[in-house]
Amino acid sequence: ESFEAITLIQTGKIARFPIVFVGKDYWGGLFSWIEEKMLGQEKNISPEDLNLYRVVDTADEAVEHIFRFYNKYVLKPNF
Repeated sequence: ESFEAITLIQTGKIARFPIVFVGKDYWGGLFSWIEEKMLGQEKNISPEDLNLYRVVDTADEAVEHIFRFYNKYVLKPNF
């Protein structure tokens, strides 16, 4: 589901929203592979695609990232 959401964001089918994976020890190997293989060797993704998700260690870090995202990207009135 997470990678489907990332693909939909990449292709402009849905608006960007925060995608957070909790547990660097658990997710680290997968995302190292994505960076080394998919980006570095195969060139299947662009460097900007790595910014579509965040890997953190704690729930507090996840919440902090989500708040920062919405403070930056949420539409605000222009008056």
